[in-house]
Amino acid sequence: MLVFILRRLLLAVPVLFGIIFITFALQRFIPGDPCRAVLGERATDEVCDDFIERMGLNEPLTTQFSIYLGNILRGDFGTSIRYGRTIVDLMAERLPVTIELGLAAMLFAIFVGIPLGIISAYFRNSAIDVGTMIGANIGVSMPVFWLGLMLAYIFSVLLKDTFLALPPSGRLPPGFEAVPFFVQWGLSPDVNSASPLLIFLSRLNLLNAILTLNGSLFITAIRYLILPAFAVGTIPLAIIARMTRSSVLETLGQDYVRTARSKGLREVFVVINHAVRNALLPVVTIIGLNFSLLISGAVLTETVFGLTGVGRTLVDGITTRDYTLVQGFTIIIASAFVLINLFVDILYGYLDPRIRLS
Repeated sequence: MLVFILRRLLLAVPVLFGIIFITFALQRFIPGDPCRAVLGERATDEVCDDFIERMGLNEPLTTQFSIYLGNILRGDFGTSIRYGRTIVDLMAERLPVTIELGLAAMLFAIFVGIPLGIISAYFRNSAIDVGTMIGANIGVSMPVFWLGLMLAYIFSVLLKDTFLALPPSGRLPPGFEAVPFFVQWGLSPDVNSASPLLIFLSRLNLLNAILTLNGSLFITAIRYLILPAFAVGTIPLAIIARMTRSSVLETLGQDYVRTARSKGLREVFVVINHAVRNALLPVVTIIGLNFSLLISGAVLTETVFGLTGVGRTLVDGITTRDYTLVQGFTIIIASAFVLINLFVDILYGYLDPRIRLS
């Protein structure tokens, strides 16, 4: 197993290097003047010359790339041109929003999609199966931004005077203050003197609510998270449900399942312990791959619901030609995908002995 993990780690290195190179090259070869794209069309030639020299854009591309690669290896992703802050600081501030949204959406997709797929497979060709698959096909083809707008309209406008009303934007209501857990625990007297890690964790509202036993914060954060998580998680849910159904149908026809039934075992025991247990192996891979859908969905969902997360910040960086921000965020996000896929490969190796032996 150790050789398997080391092999996956070594394969991740050229992938990360390729991501860094492609991201660097794409930003350099985009048509247009980078100076006037950032500073505006009224920027004088003197100002542009100073900008290009300060950003190192007058150096040969090989020199620019070697400097950029060296900075990345030291953990320096540069400074945002638009915000005037380091990429690491911006990512630490915006990433908790996307993490909370992504995890909520994925948990929703897993805990709803897998049971739907199992039920649909067990009742094959029934009304339940047909209805589930029609819903899954609609969910896969539904645009995230449209679904987000419709959810906001239904639950924040049409149902605003009912108990089903949900907030249309933001993470918490204006003026809502929550004490960070490290202050309540006495780890730090205030936010200014706390470590970056503690500040990062406290920005995860649900985690902060659990650590401080703040029920009001927990319920409020959940209410603000329901609509965007539903919008982002719909496509992964549909994919997981379809894959689970297909995999369970395949395992239900295997000889060992028929043998278990012939022994007189209860049907629930046969389905859960024999069919579903083995059918979930390919679903694990699909769940890992679906994290890419969470980021692409978060880009639009964060804009629709007014969430200042990684996706929305990346879009703002692209529209304002903040190439430092785009490069840094893209590399960090892509690295996260590589690590997630590495984790899924290792998990799959533990779940399936055939992978380890091969």
